[in-house]
Amino acid sequence: MVALRRIAHLDMDAFFASVELLRYPQLRGLPVVIGGGRRRVDEMLDQRHAGRPLSAIPPEDFPRLKDYVGRGVITTATYAARQFGVGSAMGMMKAARLCPQAIVLPVDFEEVRRCSRAFKEVIREIAPVMEDRGVDEVYIDFTNVPGGQREGGRVLARLIQKCIFERTSLTCSIGVAPNKLLAKMASEFDKPNGITVLHEADLQTRIWPLPARKINGIGPKAEQRLARLHLHTIGEIAAQPREWLADNFGRSWGHWMHDAAWGRDDRPVVTESEPVSMSRETTFERDLHPRRDRTELSAIFTDLCERVAEDLRRKGYAGRTVGIKLRYDDFRTATRDLTLEAPTADARQIRRAAGQCLKRVDLDRRLRLLGVRVSKLVRPGEEAAEPAAALPQPAIVGDLFDQESALP
Repeated sequence: MVALRRIAHLDMDAFFASVELLRYPQLRGLPVVIGGGRRRVDEMLDQRHAGRPLSAIPPEDFPRLKDYVGRGVITTATYAARQFGVGSAMGMMKAARLCPQAIVLPVDFEEVRRCSRAFKEVIREIAPVMEDRGVDEVYIDFTNVPGGQREGGRVLARLIQKCIFERTSLTCSIGVAPNKLLAKMASEFDKPNGITVLHEADLQTRIWPLPARKINGIGPKAEQRLARLHLHTIGEIAAQPREWLADNFGRSWGHWMHDAAWGRDDRPVVTESEPVSMSRETTFERDLHPRRDRTELSAIFTDLCERVAEDLRRKGYAGRTVGIKLRYDDFRTATRDLTLEAPTADARQIRRAAGQCLKRVDLDRRLRLLGVRVSKLVRPGEEAAEPAAALPQPAIVGDLFDQESALP
């Protein structure tokens, strides 16, 4: 008898913030945002409370978001802060208006990487078919793992949750379903520290009533386009003929949307693969204009470059081609890239090269998405597969969205 396919998506709960709460447990339950500049908070608190354990420092002595000045972007926020509308990729100055009382702490990348390695080691010990999707999330194939079929995968998910917490003191949420698409949706159902199990028979009752935007890949603008066609839920999308969606959204996008609404996804869980590229992108909560929203865009742009550089260093790669991706308010997409003389994993070099690419696109329209990508990856010490293009090293420095030279 062939085992039913059971795929899990595991997402660590507010991971960057949760790592900080291990250091400062007295902040649990309070609104805390992670982001901003370099790590000076620990030094400041240590000087003010010399000899006192970090866990004993009063919460009122921590820096507040209302006092933040700069162009930083939020990496993550505790659930208490999210209740005020604060979220990832939001400019910290904007977040300060929504939740001024929030405590602000910078990212400790070294500790985050350590915790990331620790929870993934736990998973591999129990279920070795795991796909690494970033510092705080993975897909796991439960299908042939002992306990992976019991209660639809809930028994194995509960064991993984328990072992991760015992090893790291961190919580996670897990969705188990027939495929990656549904598993990722399910992992959001019962956060934090929840387990949600979906079967094919649950599609109509649990998935179809959800808003269309709950499908990973449908953003706010696509949601508005669907609403103009009186399609508000996933079930209403599923009820439309496949070709009708293709006529209204384009063949590729329409067919994908129809398959997603019907819960179809054949992608395997990939344990080992050499990445072709590494990228980071974000869809904005509102469309941003390159001129009128320069400050916010500049901070987001820099943050994306730093995240890509961190991904490259963490996985042991450098790349020779840096590219950008823009999606305009009319859903047109523009991409540009630049090949460097030598591979890099340095955030400043990636920022400069991405800025050169930025000068070659239309910046007169509002943007709904911004992305940065590094490709033609090599391991340190390896030779590139082909000679570098005869392009000069970029020399632009600073915040490109703030410079007139970056605008057409």
